[in-house]
Amino acid sequence: MEPFAYNHQSYFSINNWMEQYPGLAAGITTKKGGSSTGVYEGFNMGFHVGDQLEAVCSNRNHLANLIQFPLKAWVGGEQTHDTLIRKITKADRGKGSDSYDRAFKGTDGFYTNEEGILLTLCYADCVPLFFISPNHRMIGAAHAGWKGTVNEIARKMVDKWGEEGILPNQIFVVIGPSICEKCYIVNDYVINFVENTLVDVEKKPYNTIEEGQYSLDLRELNKIILLKAGVPEKNIQITKLCSSCDQSEFFSHRRDQGKTGRMLSYIGWKETSE
Repeated sequence: MEPFAYNHQSYFSINNWMEQYPGLAAGITTKKGGSSTGVYEGFNMGFHVGDQLEAVCSNRNHLANLIQFPLKAWVGGEQTHDTLIRKITKADRGKGSDSYDRAFKGTDGFYTNEEGILLTLCYADCVPLFFISPNHRMIGAAHAGWKGTVNEIARKMVDKWGEEGILPNQIFVVIGPSICEKCYIVNDYVINFVENTLVDVEKKPYNTIEEGQYSLDLRELNKIILLKAGVPEKNIQITKLCSSCDQSEFFSHRRDQGKTGRMLSYIGWKETSE
């Protein structure tokens, strides 16, 4: 079943999670709406792509109003396709929300069990991973391009949560809109890393097109890594939405040849009034 629902032109929501867990906001933005122009038209969320700062801030404020989660409660990272994951507290709120300079350096994953914090990361083909352990009120997000994926950022989140006393079978994951295997063609260099990561896995998540050319299913690769980390298959949902195929909905670094905006994944518990 498709985990993402199109609730508004500017974002898709993880509706089944939000219905099950009151107070949760979780989803990913589209490219529709907003005030960016040119190649960033309209709802670009990335500070680092060359868009006007005022336009990005305006877009972020618009999303904050739409999902009713104030911008001053957001956190964001300077994503480097690595596997550094940070635990976030209320003291961190606002870092990376309205400027790239103040974002967490070299960070591709966040998690928290505190209310009133929105964990955000930017995408334009890489895989957004959303994590929740409802019994522990723990939520997390990770940015998994091919480098983050083969270096097992998904497993590292599971390991981090293990240190918090959360078992893998208590973790639920949604794998979000990203480039599909038909659109994602890679070479031997990338496939060698995939092979090293999946030494003990029989069914590989790629197909050979011709010598030195492979179609790679990054979403399936993340699922395999999560399964190896002990997350049950029934706890993992994968979207069918592709950032490259779905041109009217999403920015795509590959399709747009590097000149494009960014979508924003977000997950957070809204503050409950005492």
